[in-house]
This record gives sequence, structure tokens and C-alpha cells, in this order.
Amino acid sequence: MKFHWLLPSFLSVFLLAGAAEAARLQSWRFDASENRLYITTDGGVQPKAQLIFNPTRLVIDLPGTSLGSPSTSKPLSGAIESVRVGQFDNNTTRIVVELREGFTLDPQQVKFRGISPSEWTVDLPTPVRAGTQNSISEPGGERLSVESSAPETQSADATVVQNVQVTADGFLVRTAGARPQINFQQSRAGDIATLDIEGATLAPGAGGQQPQTNGKHGIDKIEVRQLPTDPPVTRVTLRMKSSNTQWRASASSSGTIVLSPAGASVPILTRSGPAAAVGRQAQGTLARVQSIDLASNGTQLVVRTDRQVSYTSGWDQASRAYWIRVASSSLAGQIPQLDASSPVSFTASQEDADTVVIWVQPRSGVQVGRVTRPSPQLLSLQLRSSNASAQQPLTRAPREQPLPSRTLDTGDLPQVSNRRAVVAIDPGHGGRDPGAVGIGGIQEKEIVLDISYQVARLLEQQGVQAVMTRTDDSEIDLEPRVSLAQRVNATLFVSIHANAINMSRPDISGIETYYFGSGEDLARVIHGSILQGTGANDRRVRQARFFVLRKTSMPSVLLEVGFVTGAEDAARLSDPAYRSQMAASIARGILLYLQQR
Repeated sequence: MKFHWLLPSFLSVFLLAGAAEAARLQSWRFDASENRLYITTDGGVQPKAQLIFNPTRLVIDLPGTSLGSPSTSKPLSGAIESVRVGQFDNNTTRIVVELREGFTLDPQQVKFRGISPSEWTVDLPTPVRAGTQNSISEPGGERLSVESSAPETQSADATVVQNVQVTADGFLVRTAGARPQINFQQSRAGDIATLDIEGATLAPGAGGQQPQTNGKHGIDKIEVRQLPTDPPVTRVTLRMKSSNTQWRASASSSGTIVLSPAGASVPILTRSGPAAAVGRQAQGTLARVQSIDLASNGTQLVVRTDRQVSYTSGWDQASRAYWIRVASSSLAGQIPQLDASSPVSFTASQEDADTVVIWVQPRSGVQVGRVTRPSPQLLSLQLRSSNASAQQPLTRAPREQPLPSRTLDTGDLPQVSNRRAVVAIDPGHGGRDPGAVGIGGIQEKEIVLDISYQVARLLEQQGVQAVMTRTDDSEIDLEPRVSLAQRVNATLFVSIHANAINMSRPDISGIETYYFGSGEDLARVIHGSILQGTGANDRRVRQARFFVLRKTSMPSVLLEVGFVTGAEDAARLSDPAYRSQMAASIARGILLYLQQR
């Protein structure tokens, strides 16, 4: 749901029904590239906010919430000077977004979004210089309180997810409104499956009630949540006790989505009222799969259709092939013949009267990512190299000039006597969360996954076990990242990110390393290794209360490997050779730390 601040009166935001419970602020993060504030509490909360002038600042209060830690301040560059968090009184945590002198913002363009009762985002408009817009102010110019509008009326063309029910054959996702458009994927390991319902929002109160599976159908847990995207997406995640079962998803014209194990019968679904079995669609109503081909120098397999389609995808464990099923469609175009140098081979066929299935077999040294939808009529399957040169495009022109001779190979890496060490490598963001997006459209999630792969490989070549929190372009919450590190009893936890500020500051580049608690020595060793190995600008080692640092029991660090908005860093991070250099420097720092212990 979206709420807009409109009127000059006190703001009281109620995104979800029900009284707020006593809560603690678990984490907060301000993404300067998006002007978006992320807030997470461990209980329900209903924020209140006001815009205050002289100086201009946005004040967000979290009633019934405690901080449980000292006040913190994050300095920023650009029009937003800083974000401060502190305990306003015994019952209120206050977040203050301070604007630099001479700047203001339009309160009518500030938007709150409740992902759940305990997860919020606040989108701020781009600040402008005072006097360049028609500012609203009270006499005296000291304070302007603003109020959100009423909840937007749900469009008849929108989809609303009502609930998830356990059945004898699987699970039913009940929706209302428009017929749901679904994307379903199961991880290569087979232990996680995600159902994304595009353009869908959760019914009020539905986000706070997670279905209980009691181990039914081998599912350990179901999670239902609203992703902070525009247009909205509701995600249903199945977490499985074992990886031996393949799942499938299908959406009916009645608005019900069926999740069932492969081999289970799919029930005939009807709406309440006149019964109408879900039958085959007439040929004229099917979407047409017009072409399937490689694009972007062999880094994408692109499926083009004549209209938007629903699809499911996943791995076939027997053949180790990746499949994409396109629902309500017919195969119309020609399938190209690929030669042996192509990164994948694939076939496509009409599986039944209204389903096209595409089978993709990656060749040696090629990894398959996730399916994305660049436009309504395109599906794109990401392909990447897994060879030792790591994560560069599968075909690319040679470099015109070699990188300075700072690159480290395994011969430069220290030997570690403790071969029982386990290092958790955490590539930030992923899936629908690209992280920071910088110069030339480079995305944080892709850069850090590439670097993380190489760090893990270098550690394993030195006999140190590396466990990655994500190995493909999938979206993972913060808590599962921490849980994985705890579950494998990791010796160290290293989270890898890329930094960003306003695109108007390309002059800012450099490395920042964050720690909390026992991670200071690890942070300083890795930070020094990166500076030595890459020659990057030094933006210091800092202490921070990031969730992944506070909640891990082992020494943990969060690395910012450069600014994607910085002219110098963006150019370097776009270079596969520099990313390899960065990965080697990080791996060297980890090994040096382990060697000293």
C-alpha cells in the first residue's frame, strides 16, 4: 500500500490495522542513491512524522519503540547532510533526516510504505534549493506538520493476496481482483522456492499472519511478504526440510494459485458462486512465444512474447538442466541452432495445449542465474562464466591497456594452518533488490556477487571452507544470511557491498570497512589488504550497528568496495580484471587474519 503526505496538519500514518505493540528498533538504513530510508522493528509500530524548518529536517517518531543502544548519526554527502537516530523519550525512538543549509523538500512527495507491521520504507523526493519550489510554511516558518492521505482505493485491475491455505495436495494462494501474473522459481539446491505475484498487494493484516505448515508436504516454513517495489510484488517463499521434491505453480482464471509437488494432482478450482471448471484456453487467446535467442554477448538467453506472460522456472535434478515453463502460450517462432561455442544449448516445445517449456543445458564453465523481466514482453535468463577468470562476460573484447601490476594470484596468498576455518561470504542485495545503481547503470548486486564468488574460490584453493549466503541473483532477507553463518558455525562473516551517494558527486570514491563488537581486528586487516592490493582511496574503518554485524556471534565485517556513483570507482568496478584484483585483496586479508589466530 502507498500513502502520500498531502495536508498541512499533524501526520499519523496507519498502514496496517491494529494497535502498535511495544517494539525495539532492530535496524535502519538510508540508501542515498534512492533517497529511501529502511526501518525494521521486532514488533508492530505506527510511525508519525513532521517536517521542521530552520534548519530543515524530517522528523520520524516510532511510538512505543525503544532504541536499546546509544544514539547514532550517519553523515552523508549532498543535499541530505545526515541521518540521526536516538531515544526521544522513554517510549519513542526518533529518526531525524537533516537537510543541508539552503535545501528543502516537498512534503507532499514523501511516501511511507508498510511492507509489514514491523518493516517500513520512507521514500524522500530529491531535495531542491530553497526558493526553487512553492514551499508550504506556517507564519513564523518554524514547523510544518503533514498528514498522509487515506489509503488508496484498490483498483479493479489490481491483484490482492488474501491468504495462503494448506491443502491435502499442496498450498492454495487465494487472491481477489485481476488474474494473478506469477513467476515461480526453485533454487538449484532444491531447498527454497519463491513465488512472485506481480502487481499484487497483501490484503490488510495478511502480512502479519504467516501460514503454519507443521511440516506438511516437507515444507518447514512458508513466508508471505510484500516486497518494497514499484509496481508492487507479493512474494511467497517455501523453505523445505529436504531438497528431493520439485514444486510447480499454476494460476487459474478464478484467481487462485496452486503450489503442488511434482506428481501431485492439481485440483479443479472455481470461484464461489456459479461453478466453472478451469479448462484449456482457446488457441486465439494464447500468448505467442515469438523468439528465443542469445543476447548481450552471450550473457543472456532472451525469450520474446507478443504479450505479458506468467512463467515458472527451476532446476531438473536428474538432468541438471534449467527449465522455463511459459503459461497460456503457444510456440510460434523458430528456434535457432547454436554451435558448440555457445554458452548453453536449449530446446523448446509445446508441452501441452497451452504451455511452452524451454530446457536450458549450461555448458562446462557456465552458470545460470535467475529469470528477470526487462519489459512486459521479454524474459531474460542470466548467464555468467564460472571459470577461474571469474564472472566476466562470456565473450568480450580484450582490454586495451593492462591493469597496473597489483593483481594477486594464489601464489601471493598466505598459507593458513587452521584448515578447519569456515568463512561465510555474504554478497549484499540480489533479486529485485539491486542495491546501489551507479554510473552507466552498474548494479551493486552484480558487482558484489562477482567479487564474492572469487573470494570464496580463492579461500577454498587455500584449504579454507567458504560458504556463500547467495550464489545467484536471488533476494534474501538479512536474518537468513545471519542464520546461515550461525548454522555452519562460521569462523568469520564477511559481507560485501558497494557504496553510493548522489549521482551529482562523482568525485567521491574509496573503500570503507565497518565492524561491530569483535570484528575490529578483522576489519583493519582486510581494509589494509584492500588498500595495498588495489590502491583505492582510504575512507577509513568505522564502527556501525548493521544487522548482519550485530546479530552474528563470530567476528564480522561489512566491506564497501567502492562507490558505484564515483567516476573513479565505477570505472574500476566495471572492469572484471579489477574485480578479480579486489577479490584477491579481500581473500588475502581474510587469510592474514586467520594466520595470526
